[in-house]
Amino acid sequence: MDGMGLLDSGVWEGKIYLDGWTAGGADPVPSVAPATGKELGLVGRASVEDVRRAAATNAEAQTAWAALPYTERAAVLRRAGDLFAAHAEEIHGWLVREGGAIPGRAAFETDTAAQECYEAAALASAPYGEMLRSALPRYSLSRQLPVGVVGVIAPFNVPIILAIRAIAPALALGNAVVFKPDPRTAVCGGVTIVRILEEAGLPSGVLSFLPGGVDVGEAVITDPATRVIAFTGSTKAGRRIGELAGKHLKRTHLELGGNSALIVLDDVDPADVVSAAAWGSFFNQGQVCMTTGRHLVAAGVADDYIAALAERADHLPVGDPATEQVALGPVIDAQQRDNIHARVTASVEQGARLAAGGTYEGLFYRPTVLADIPVTAPAWAEEVFGPVAPVHRFSTVEEAISLAADSEYGLSLGIMTRDVARALDIAAQIPSGAVHINDQTVNDEAVIPFGGVGASGTGSRHGGGRANIEAFTETQWVTLRSTPAQYPF
Repeated sequence: MDGMGLLDSGVWEGKIYLDGWTAGGADPVPSVAPATGKELGLVGRASVEDVRRAAATNAEAQTAWAALPYTERAAVLRRAGDLFAAHAEEIHGWLVREGGAIPGRAAFETDTAAQECYEAAALASAPYGEMLRSALPRYSLSRQLPVGVVGVIAPFNVPIILAIRAIAPALALGNAVVFKPDPRTAVCGGVTIVRILEEAGLPSGVLSFLPGGVDVGEAVITDPATRVIAFTGSTKAGRRIGELAGKHLKRTHLELGGNSALIVLDDVDPADVVSAAAWGSFFNQGQVCMTTGRHLVAAGVADDYIAALAERADHLPVGDPATEQVALGPVIDAQQRDNIHARVTASVEQGARLAAGGTYEGLFYRPTVLADIPVTAPAWAEEVFGPVAPVHRFSTVEEAISLAADSEYGLSLGIMTRDVARALDIAAQIPSGAVHINDQTVNDEAVIPFGGVGASGTGSRHGGGRANIEAFTETQWVTLRSTPAQYPF
C-alpha cells in the first residue's frame, strides 16, 4: 500500500522510535481509516517503561546535540522543511486515509509543517542573550539555554502541524524531544514527523516517538528528565496535565479548546460573509480548536444570514476524501460523532431550530445550522468539535459583547463589519488570544505566537520567534569581573 517511499510500512509497522525503530513494550494497535473502517497498518505502542528509557536516552543525546554549531542544527531543520515538500503527495495520502482530511487540508498541513521547520531553522541562529546593567564593576548578561528534554503531546485533528510547531523549535534551540502523538493518527501525525527528521539527519536519540494511552502521557509529564511539557488538546485533558505538571514543577504550555464567536454587525450583507462563516464552522468537520462555535448576528440581518448559511451547508458534499471530491470528510470516530449528535439533539429539544443538517451516515456528519439557539443549549454553551454552526441574534452591540465574552474560553474571535475601528473597540472588551476583523476564527501562521486565555490555555506559546525561545529555553544570569571580587570578610 505504501510503496517504497518515506512512509514504507516495513520501516515503522508495529514499532516505536527510541534510539532507532524498535518494538514497544505494549501490543501494537491497528491504524484505522475513519471513512471506511479499513485497517491501514499496525502502529507500535509504548509502555511506561519505554518512556523512562526514552527520556534517559534523550537526555544523554541532548548534550551533544546542543553542543553542535548552530549551523548544523539549522541545516537539519531546513532539510526537514524541504522533505515535507518533496514527500507531500505520500504524506497527503495518509492524512486523507488515517486523519479524514480532505486533500486541500492535507496540502495546507504539509505546507505549514515545512514553514514551521524553516522558521525553526532561523531560531538556531537567533540572538540568545542580552547585556544587562549592573551597579557593580562587572559585566552582567543573560543567556537562553536549552531546557534539556521537552515532552510534546499532540492531538488527532491537525496532527502534523500541532506537533511540529513544538518539536521543530524545541530541537532548533538545542533540546531533545519525547513525542507522544494521538494513537488515532499515529502514522500521519507521528511516523511522518520522525521519518522526515530521520531523513533530514537528526542524530539518533534526540527524538523519541511513543504512541500510547493516558499512562504513557502521564509518564512523559512526570519523568524527571522532561523539564517542559507542550500539550495541545482538550481543556479537560489540559487541566489534568497542568495539575500533574505543577505537582512535579514542570513548565507547561497548554493550547486547549475553544468556543469562538463570530460577531456579524448589521452593516454587512450576509451574502458577503457567509463563505467565511461556513468555513469557520465546517472546515475539517469542525474539528479545530478555533472553529466558529457561536455565530452572534445582528437581528436586522439574522434571517438572511441563517438562510444563506443553511443553503451553503445543504450544498456542501460530505464523503470519503480518498475516493470522492468532498468538502467534509468523516469525523475521527464514533465517540466523537455521538458527542456531536447529542449536543445537536439536546439543543433542538431546548428550542433551537434545525435549519440544516443534524443527520449522519457512519462517521459522516452533515454540516449543521442551529437557528435561534438558546444560550443555555449545549451546542452554544459547550465546545462541540464538530461541523455545527449555532446562530443567536442580538439587538445591540453591547448585548453582542456581553454574549461573546460570556464563555470560559478565549481562543479566537471574528468580527464582520464595515467599520474596522468600531471592531477594534469591540475586540478590546472580549478576552481572546486572537482577533480577526472581517474574517472567521480559524487562522494560523508559522510566524505568529499562538494561544488563548482562560480555558483555552496558558497564552501564546507556539510560534513567532521570541515566543518559542521563551517557551523552550531557560534564562541564565551571568556576571564577569576582571579580578576577583573583594568582600569585608
